Amino acid sequence: MLDEHVPPFIQAQLARLEPNLRVYMIGDDLAPVRGTPDPDVLLWIEAHGCLLVTNNRASMPGHLADHLALGHHVPGIIQLPRRMNIRAVLDDLWLIWAAARPDEFQDQIVHLQLQR
Repeated sequence: MLDEHVPPFIQAQLARLEPNLRVYMIGDDLAPVRGTPDPDVLLWIEAHGCLLVTNNRASMPGHLADHLALGHHVPGIIQLPRRMNIRAVLDDLWLIWAAARPDEFQDQIVHLQLQR
């Protein structure tokens, strides 16, 4: 799931790289609507088993802590770097999809540290 802080073209590029990868984006038909509060987005990714990809550094850590304190879980949150090398972001997101264990990022925020 890409939140509304992620450039929309990343969704199209991921789909081009891997046609079998279903990439939801906030505002898509099957996803939460734009403007959905972060706590509700966390409930949605929990229910649908999706990682969340975001640029939201300000509020997401607190929302995740609250979510976990209520006994909920999330498959994981991938935090994109402030300065993005788009090719490296796409490569890393594809690699996560292809190689990560299903529980590898559970209940965590993982920061992509791209140096390419």
